[in-house]
Amino acid sequence: MALLGSPVPATAVAEQCANPTGTYTAAVPWGQRLIDPVRIWPLSRGTGQLIAVIGTGVDGRNGQFASGQLVGGQGTEAEDCDGRGTIAAGIVGAQPDPSTTFTGIAPGAKILPIRYTQANGGGDPGQLASAIETALNRGAGIILIAVPAASDGPALTGAVSRAKEKGALIVSPAAGSQQGQTSYPTATPGVLAVGSTNQAGEAVQTESGSYVGVSAPGAELVSTSAGAGGTVAHRWPVSDPSLAAAHVAGVAALVRAYHPELSPEQVVARLTLTAHRGPSGGHDPRRGWGAIDAYAAVSAAIPADTPGPGGPASVAPDTFVVPAAAPARANADKVSGVLAIVGVAVAIAAGVVVAAVRRGKRRGWRPSRFRAS
Repeated sequence: MALLGSPVPATAVAEQCANPTGTYTAAVPWGQRLIDPVRIWPLSRGTGQLIAVIGTGVDGRNGQFASGQLVGGQGTEAEDCDGRGTIAAGIVGAQPDPSTTFTGIAPGAKILPIRYTQANGGGDPGQLASAIETALNRGAGIILIAVPAASDGPALTGAVSRAKEKGALIVSPAAGSQQGQTSYPTATPGVLAVGSTNQAGEAVQTESGSYVGVSAPGAELVSTSAGAGGTVAHRWPVSDPSLAAAHVAGVAALVRAYHPELSPEQVVARLTLTAHRGPSGGHDPRRGWGAIDAYAAVSAAIPADTPGPGGPASVAPDTFVVPAAAPARANADKVSGVLAIVGVAVAIAAGVVVAAVRRGKRRGWRPSRFRAS
């Protein structure tokens, strides 16, 4: 089903606002399986990252958001009659909960909810620019455009430039559903533009262009719902190309938490270099450089100055080293780091014991003789 119907006035009664489908308890949603965040959490949970979710607000009363996870204050909005912002925020950072199989990608990250529109299909570019400025002033390092604008403007282009100057990464969806439609700031240089796919890997949005960087799930999804009233509640199935950007923003938070030294441009290079290429091996105007590979993006051994694909010195993805299980950094997960070290020590000790046993057998278990120097 489609995510939303007509725009809803701010004064609408509760029955006209978004309501949950229920509490999701079926199999792990396909988009979540594709990202597989549980595999990455020993390395990074996105801790220390502030992600602005710019769109229709976020309903902080959904029980799958942790206490204090949603950052309030001037310019933020913890209400969401429309529902799209809450769904996007859940994909980014909903907490694991025993009542459901759904979880967000980066539960260690904090979320800054900013509402600039409730208009179905996009908002005003000037208001969106102001929302980006608010996110920058509040210190957001990742800015997710949950609802892009259908047109551009000088203020919006300027806001994107200031985000680059401040080291913030803007992730925006290629959400156009009509031929020739372009989303903004998705098409603006310096923004990570995200295409949307279904379970078969097929692009589900019409919008296309050389600016599309990667693709991620955007159809038949599950996420947190507005109107939960303090319970753990969800909306499904949700199909909206804009939600592909929420998946990528969550992965970007994992990457930035694990590689805090990387600039936004270097994070984008890492995400695009490690993406699963399509059959052609090159760029696809609707799916970009391929489907996001979250584990490889976080753990692959890639020099920080490696250029992204399509540049003058492109690097083949199969040249990167992606460990089967990389040890976590101390500041990301101290317990996992200690366990990794203990595991290495046990392996070394086992090797020493095996070698000693073999030498003993060769000597018939007679004590060895040492020659004095």
